[in-house]
Amino acid sequence: MSLPQKTLSVSELTTLIKSYLEDSFPYVCVEGEISNCRPSSSGHLYLSLKDNSALINVVMFSSRLRNLGFSPEDGQKVVVRGAISVYPARGSYQIIAEEMELSGRGDILRIIEERKRRLAEEGLFDSSRKKPIPLVPKTIAVVTSPTGAAIRDIINVLSRRNAAIKIIVVPAPVQGEHAAPVIAEQIRRADAWRLGDVIIVGRGGGSLEDLLPFSEEVVVRAIAECKTPVISAVGHEIDYALSDFAADLRAPTPSAAAEQVSANREELITRIANARSAIENAMYSRIKEYRIRLSVLNPDNLKRYFTLYTAPLAQKLDELKNQLISSMDNRLKDIRHRLQIASAGLSASSPDAILKRGYAIVRDKKTGKILRMASETEKGNILDIMLYRGNIIAITEEVTDGSEKKL
Repeated sequence: MSLPQKTLSVSELTTLIKSYLEDSFPYVCVEGEISNCRPSSSGHLYLSLKDNSALINVVMFSSRLRNLGFSPEDGQKVVVRGAISVYPARGSYQIIAEEMELSGRGDILRIIEERKRRLAEEGLFDSSRKKPIPLVPKTIAVVTSPTGAAIRDIINVLSRRNAAIKIIVVPAPVQGEHAAPVIAEQIRRADAWRLGDVIIVGRGGGSLEDLLPFSEEVVVRAIAECKTPVISAVGHEIDYALSDFAADLRAPTPSAAAEQVSANREELITRIANARSAIENAMYSRIKEYRIRLSVLNPDNLKRYFTLYTAPLAQKLDELKNQLISSMDNRLKDIRHRLQIASAGLSASSPDAILKRGYAIVRDKKTGKILRMASETEKGNILDIMLYRGNIIAITEEVTDGSEKKL
């Protein structure tokens, strides 16, 4: 085996390896067990991912870490997605993690998200469907395991805050593949039989798989169809199930659900006192405001306010009146001018005006016909000639056609 012709420095070789690995593995998806998990003071997370025969280092920066839905711990089996990177200072390679999820959890979450989207499109999660939770219910129906921690927590809270509230436990398994149909049936039974003024559906904390029955479609639809107000109290505060979205109210824990429906005597007294104080303050403020307004309504002020209010209106009325008068004057002037022109035209065209200018009207004395042409009479005819003042009776001596030719 011959040696390479060029001798590389450590940095040069590491750069070549870094370039090759990062270009060849821009995205990887690796499953393994977490070991040596160590968060740093800067907020980044360093860990190793191993199986039976190999180990690889992983780093997840704080910007990505805050989106995780769980806290990574040694021994957890996870799926990591990211890119291969070489750290030249140590001559080691590692995964720069973009995403991390518990093994098998991703498939469940995707199923839940798809179901959530589909049910939301049907309107099952609309706020318009939400019913108010009664402030002081007499009876509470709790659909849960009769031996679980959830019912014990609810009983403890209610006995401390308001022991007069009656609790009816509607038993149902809260985990396992056969739990969802039973939970849904018990919800419907509690609603149909009016077992409580409000129904609490839930259980204590657990893994994603343990809480899965409360995200099953049959349970979500049973809650959405309830006429009785429903509180969903599934798991711990960071947990969620699709029942939370269909219910009229989501409580972070079963204990919190019990607190929300059991206002104790002191709380009610405080609420009433606060409400009374708020009403009194509002009334005093309104009365004070009206008194201030009424204090300025003496006769002189009323007269002044009336004048201030009506003066602009009166001024506007005067302006409109003057505009109307001016407009009518202009219109009348225009009409007079037109009448004068028409009258002058008529006067100039009247028979009297024509006769006054020296013209005459000639009639045949016998027939009374007005003559317009010389050819309409003949020698010897008697003519009646009308002048501007008076008439002349004449006998035709000679007739010409205008060309001095005698007829």
